[in-house]
Amino acid sequence: MLQDVPEVGKTAGKVKPEPEEMRPVPEDAQEQPQEQPELVSTSVGAIRRQERAKRLKRSSRRYLMKFIVAIGVIVALVAGWAALYNSPAFSISSVQVNGVEHLTSDEMTQLAAVPSDTTLLRVDTDTIAARVKQSSWVKDVQINRVFPSTLEINVTERPVLAVVEMPNKSGTSTKRWAIADDRMWLMPIPDEDTEAAQTTSAKIYEDANNVVQIVDLPYGTGAQIGQICEDDTVNNALSILQEMTTELSGQVVKISAASIAETSLYLENGVEIAFGSAEDIRDKERTILKIMEEHPDGVTYINVRIVENPTWRSL
Repeated sequence: MLQDVPEVGKTAGKVKPEPEEMRPVPEDAQEQPQEQPELVSTSVGAIRRQERAKRLKRSSRRYLMKFIVAIGVIVALVAGWAALYNSPAFSISSVQVNGVEHLTSDEMTQLAAVPSDTTLLRVDTDTIAARVKQSSWVKDVQINRVFPSTLEINVTERPVLAVVEMPNKSGTSTKRWAIADDRMWLMPIPDEDTEAAQTTSAKIYEDANNVVQIVDLPYGTGAQIGQICEDDTVNNALSILQEMTTELSGQVVKISAASIAETSLYLENGVEIAFGSAEDIRDKERTILKIMEEHPDGVTYINVRIVENPTWRSL
């Protein structure tokens, strides 16, 4: 059998292709880096940074505009307030005083001294309040602006607790002094038939005739307007008056205070009570009331200076 013999010319002229993995890699292909993914990532980051920068820039502009507007509003308000403050708007045309009984209108006008050309915006209320408080009668004061044109002065006065008959320096006569419940000397009370009485509030005389009179003080006792009483004899009498708690306190019309030990109370029914010092006040009150109850026909004198051993005289 004959075998097919390949043609020499055909087979010899053909080159058998090499496998791909065996092919040599070009040098430029080996050295070329794989940069495409990194370039994409860098580009996206740059875009985001640019967007953030733009947003920050827009936000900064908005804040700047708001700040400029706010400053403009503040400047306008300050300018408007300054113009209004210095203008005659809200001029005070009325001063209303409340709570005053012992000071006259003229006295209050002089004390307050409200400037005639001031306004409710410019008025110095602290200075006015300080001037009004210079009066011994004034315990407290509040000042309010009532728009459009009224200044309101609300005064709390000291009430009169007693009238003290103060001996003069020579001891030949006495001068009546009003004293408050906080023991501040209020003022000497002018005699009703004098010129000074014409400019004194009628309320002072009304109170003076309806409070307890403290009399018979020792020579040398003194008083000063606006000062707290420091005299032991007067303070002893005031302590008795203020610390009594029974109905007896409403019956006292006069206290003789030649000394602490000699302090005596005089009741409206004429009974004299030798009270002494302002000690054991409640026990002394109970003893006095009991003696008066046990003697319905009346007593003229009760001595409770030593409360454990009281004495009395009946009618």
